[in-house]
Amino acid sequence: MLGFLERPVVVTADINLNVVALTAVGLLSRLWQLAYPRAVVFDEVYYGQYISFYMKRIFFLDGSGPPFGHMLLALGGYLGGFDGNFLWNRIGAEYSSNVPVWSLRLLPALTGALLVPMAYQILLELGFSHCAATGAALLILIENALITQARLMLLESVLIFFNLLAVLSYLKFANSQKQRPFSLRWWFWLTLTGMACSCAVGVKYVGVFTYLLVLAVAGVHAWHLIGDRTLSHVRVLCHLLARAAALLVVPALMYLLFFYVHLTLVCRSGPHDQIMSSAFQASLEGGLARITQGQPLEVAYGSQVTLKNVFGKPVPCWLHSHQSTYPMIYENGRGSSHQQQVTCYPFKDVNNWWIVKDPGRHPLVVSNPPRPVRHGDIVQLVHGMTTRFLNTHDVAAPLSPHSQEVSCYVDYNISMPSQNLWRLDIVNRESDTEVWKTILSEVRLVHVNTSAVLKLSGAHLPDWGFRQLEVVGEKLSRGYHESMVWNVEEHRYGKSQEQKERELELHSPAQMDVSRNLSFMARFLELQWRMLTVKSDDSEHKYSSSPLDWVTLDTSIAYWLHPRTSAQIHLLGNIVIWASAGLATAVYALLFFWYLLRRRRCIRDLPEGCWLRWVLAGALCAGGWAVNYLPFFLMEKTLFLYHYLPALTFQILLLPVVLQHVADHLCRSPLLRSVFGSLVVAWYSCACHVFNTLRPLTYGDRSLSPGELRALRWKDTWDILIRKY
Repeated sequence: MLGFLERPVVVTADINLNVVALTAVGLLSRLWQLAYPRAVVFDEVYYGQYISFYMKRIFFLDGSGPPFGHMLLALGGYLGGFDGNFLWNRIGAEYSSNVPVWSLRLLPALTGALLVPMAYQILLELGFSHCAATGAALLILIENALITQARLMLLESVLIFFNLLAVLSYLKFANSQKQRPFSLRWWFWLTLTGMACSCAVGVKYVGVFTYLLVLAVAGVHAWHLIGDRTLSHVRVLCHLLARAAALLVVPALMYLLFFYVHLTLVCRSGPHDQIMSSAFQASLEGGLARITQGQPLEVAYGSQVTLKNVFGKPVPCWLHSHQSTYPMIYENGRGSSHQQQVTCYPFKDVNNWWIVKDPGRHPLVVSNPPRPVRHGDIVQLVHGMTTRFLNTHDVAAPLSPHSQEVSCYVDYNISMPSQNLWRLDIVNRESDTEVWKTILSEVRLVHVNTSAVLKLSGAHLPDWGFRQLEVVGEKLSRGYHESMVWNVEEHRYGKSQEQKERELELHSPAQMDVSRNLSFMARFLELQWRMLTVKSDDSEHKYSSSPLDWVTLDTSIAYWLHPRTSAQIHLLGNIVIWASAGLATAVYALLFFWYLLRRRRCIRDLPEGCWLRWVLAGALCAGGWAVNYLPFFLMEKTLFLYHYLPALTFQILLLPVVLQHVADHLCRSPLLRSVFGSLVVAWYSCACHVFNTLRPLTYGDRSLSPGELRALRWKDTWDILIRKY
C-alpha cells in the first residue's frame, strides 16, 4: 500500500539556458538604475495624472485607448504605496518622497525585458535555428529606443509585449496542432492567444492591428483545416468552434472585464464628468449625483427642469435664457425679432431652469396627483426666472441663417404672434405612451407651427450674446442627430404659483429621497463611444513627426534634461539596426515575389517545408510591421517616433530570418558562407558600437561635454540639447 515510498520521487526539468541568459541580460538592461531620473520624463506627466485618479478613485476619460494599460501602471503605484498626491503639471518636475518611482516604472521595464527571450522563442517556433533566434533576441536587447521606452512609466513596451505574446502563443498553438490537438497544452496556447490579443487592444487601440493579423493567419490555417479530408465533419466543426471561442469570445469578454474593473475603481466624480451624459454623471459618487439623487423620476405638468443637450459639443451645455434680447440689426445688416435671447450655456445657472406647462391650463405648479407628460404631448416651456415662453418663428437665426431663430416671446404688440407650442418626441422610448423621465429619456422638441426641431448649432454668439452657444430651430431635419436631443438633468415638482416665491424655489437645491443607477452595459457603451469620438488635441507638437520620418530615423524626442548638468534622455534608435531592418524587409519582399513567380512556372527553389516556413515568417514579421506602420498614414492625430516601435519590433524579428535564409539558400559554397558569416559578425559589432555610443542618451546617467553632444548629432534633425553656460 505504501510501496511508492520505497521509490524516490524524481522530477526532471528541461531548462533552456539560452532563455535564462537572455532573460537575465534583458532584466539587467531595463532594470538598472530604474528610479533614475527621479523626475517626470516626457509622457509620464500624462500617464501620471491617470494613476493619481485611480489612487483617488476619481472618474476620468482618456481618448487615446482603453483602460487596461492605465490600470497596469496604477497597479505598480498601488503596490508601491502611492497615495496619488502629486501634481503632474510639468515635465522635469522632481518627484516628491511619496512617489514610488521604481514601482511605477517596474511593469513597463519587466515587459520590455521579456521582449528579449520572447524574440528568441518566436524564431524557434517559426522553425529557425538557435543562432538566428539568439540574433533576434540580441538585436532587441541593444535597440536603444526600446530600452528608453521600457525604462519609463509609458505603455509602448507593454503593448509590444502583448503583441509578441499573441504571436508566440499562436505559434505554440499551431505547433501543438500538428502533434496533439485538443490536448491541455493545445487549449492553453489557443486561449492565451485570445487573451494576449485582448490585452494588446486593452492597452492601446492600435493593438487591434496585431489582433487582426493573428486572426488572418488563424483564418488561413482554419481554411486549410476545412480542406483536410482526413478529418470528419464533426472534428472540423469542433476545431472551428474552439478557435471562435478562444479568438473571438474570450477577447470580447476580457475587453468587457477591463471596463468593468475600471468603472468599479473610478466611481467618484471628477474633472472629466461633464463630457458624459447626465445619467452617467448621476451614477458617480459626488458631483451631479449629490444634486440629482432622489429627484422625481417622471416629468409632470408644472415640473421645473434643466435641459442638457445630449451632443455635448463643443462643450456640454444647458438650455438657457436671460433678460437680454437679440440686437435689432446684426453686423451683416440682417434684422432680428428683437426677442429675448435663448442660448445653450456651459455652466450651472439659475437661468437654466424651465417650467413644463400644459397649454390648456394656467397654473405653473404640479397638481395632486401629478399629471405625467408623455411622448407626443403638446407642451409649453416657460423660462423660470422671466416667465416668458420658449418660441421660434420664421426669422433667420443669428449665425445660422438657414435655420430659425429661437427666443423667449416678448409681446411688442406688433404683428409677430407667439408660436410657443412644442411636441414632445421621446427618441429612446419603448412604447408610444411612454412617460418623460428625468435623466433617462432623450427627447426632441418639435415646434408645432413650423415643424422645426430645437437644436444646438454649436456656434459661439458674439459679445452681445455673451459668447454663449447658439440654439436654433432646424426646419429641415434629416433624421436623428444628438445635437437635436435633450434630456432633463435636474428636476423638481413646482409648488409656488407666485413669481417671487418661485424664484426662491429655483435658487434652492433639488434633492429628494430616491436614487437611480445605470447598468454596467449602459455605462460601458457610453464610455466606449465617448472614448472613440472625443476630440483629441491635434495641435502640432515640437517633437511630432510623420511616418516617413520614422523609417529613416530622421527625428528624435528629447525626453528629459538634467536641471543642472548636460545629462539628458532622448528617444533615439540604434541607426544600424533601423537601417538593416528596413533593408531586410525590402530583401524579403523581393525574394518572396521572385520565388512566387518561379513557383508559378513550376520551379521549386525551396523545399515545401522551407517555403511554408518562409511564408509564415513573412506573414507574421513583415505583416506585423506593415499592419502596425501603414495605418498611421491615414490617422489625423499628432504622431511621435514611439508610435513606430511596435512595427519596428516585428521588423527586427524579420532581420535574422532573412540573414539565415541568405546563408542557407543563397550562399552556395563554404567560402561564401564564411565570408557572409564574417560580414554578419562585423555588422553586429557595428550595432553594438552604436548602442554603446548612444548609451548616455539612452540612460541619461552621464553628463556629456558640448563637444561630445555635438558629435552625437549624426543628423541635423536630431534635437540634442546643448546648454549655453
